[in-house]
Amino acid sequence: MGAELWIFLFSLIIGIVAPLSGVGGGVMFVPLLTAFSGINVDYVRGGGVMVALTSAMASSPTSIKRGFTNLRMVLPLILVSNLTAFVGGYLGLYISREFPEGKYYITLLLGVLLALILLIMALTERVEFPEPGEKDRICRAFSMWGECFEPSLGKQISYSASNTSLALVMFAFVGLIAGMFGLGAGWANVPVLNLVMLLPIRVAVATSMLIILLNTSIAAWVYMSKGAIIPEIAVPAMLGMTLGSKIGTELTLRVSPGLIRTSVMFILFVASATNIYKGVAGLMG
Repeated sequence: MGAELWIFLFSLIIGIVAPLSGVGGGVMFVPLLTAFSGINVDYVRGGGVMVALTSAMASSPTSIKRGFTNLRMVLPLILVSNLTAFVGGYLGLYISREFPEGKYYITLLLGVLLALILLIMALTERVEFPEPGEKDRICRAFSMWGECFEPSLGKQISYSASNTSLALVMFAFVGLIAGMFGLGAGWANVPVLNLVMLLPIRVAVATSMLIILLNTSIAAWVYMSKGAIIPEIAVPAMLGMTLGSKIGTELTLRVSPGLIRTSVMFILFVASATNIYKGVAGLMG
């Protein structure tokens, strides 16, 4: 009972942060639970997939209704990343189950990956309203543009995708990593959408959550088919994420993105250091 309640409260907090930052929740749930609990890493990653899926399901409808994203925007991106997420899910489970020390390698790699994500976040600065580039062939084919009301400006703004060919390559790699570690993919989605595709930051965050919703559905089937999703973790985590995501979605127009960014970076630092330590200690022990 105590463990389930702790997971619920833990997921509730992550659920509030996820829609504000567009990270999906899995990127915080998996490394922190792996670092500070003795739960098998496969079950944690399975729970992380469900956490990312739940947060995206709870927040995406509101973002679509507000005009911050649309299905046309994400369709070419998920066609590529869904395939690689499927492959990544099987690859991660194969490594951890077929090799005696596989779970320690996964834990160590997770810590290193988080350190790289943290470094990227520290070295790149999100741009609230990047100047859109020329609409390329893929953008025109899928009508990857729209308009929404921007509260900070008090007016309606238009947006369109740029550099979509480069973005597709990046999303293929992101899907592989997300499926392999059960992280969701918001940690990479938002920088690519904002800095490469030149979408406004609120649009990038909302689009990231919709991509996570569609992508993680594929990865969830992989983990479920391999028995890596168990009710003791998934149920309290999903309940906490559902409630937290509803609160976080309502706060998206009120909380400073900079504050959320700093909080997420601090969480990533703690999780990265702890997972690297656990991975190295397991391999040496």
